[in-house]
Amino acid sequence: MQVKTAHTPVSSASASEYPVSQIEAVDIEISVVLGRSVLPMSQLLRMGRGAVIPLDASEHDEVWILANNHPVARGEIEIREDRIAITVTRAADVYDFMAGAA
Repeated sequence: MQVKTAHTPVSSASASEYPVSQIEAVDIEISVVLGRSVLPMSQLLRMGRGAVIPLDASEHDEVWILANNHPVARGEIEIREDRIAITVTRAADVYDFMAGAA
């Protein structure tokens, strides 16, 4: 007796195949990058409490929004009373982020 088996290609599962409760249970760390700075290690080691690190950004520049350290969007800083908020303005370009673009 000969048994024939069919092989189906293995494909990655889409998000719709998982119950919503499993997707909603995933924690994502959100970070906002205001700017960058390059300093010599000796200067960094001399810094103490109250030291000021100059950034390559001005107050109206877009910020990077990262999800688990991966750039996902750009945004603008908003100050509402005593709270700081970020408004998403557009999708992020990962190549610009890696190149250090403002």
